[in-house]
Amino acid sequence: MRQALHRFTRSTDRKGLFDITREAERFVAGQGIAAGLLTVFCRHTSASLVIQENADPTVRSDMERFFERIAPEGTHYEHDLEGPDDMPAHLRAALTQPSLAVPVEGGRMLLGTWQAIYLFEHRSRPHRREIVLHLVGE
Repeated sequence: MRQALHRFTRSTDRKGLFDITREAERFVAGQGIAAGLLTVFCRHTSASLVIQENADPTVRSDMERFFERIAPEGTHYEHDLEGPDDMPAHLRAALTQPSLAVPVEGGRMLLGTWQAIYLFEHRSRPHRREIVLHLVGE
């Protein structure tokens, strides 16, 4: 059993979904591990990860609008030290996930035809988000 670890940073300039599939694909392809499991981990509490459709961009815009409705910005939160978008960002992150597990076979991730891995930025202002990739396998 072998394992490999890699970190990368993704800059965001707004709220929304940012495709990080290519970074994960390059990492997996370069490790020489034919079969295993890739863990993708976001090291933040106001951003998260999702696997979602990559073909129709309206899926992403509909998701973004949905999360705006269920956790709206405003001054009605007790936690507001970092601005009106901070607590809603934590709520949105709690409803998604900080990590994903993706099977690997033949040295490639087994994502479905229309699936991609997205960093889901929940804050309005620009951020630099650190993502950790951990691959275990043979």
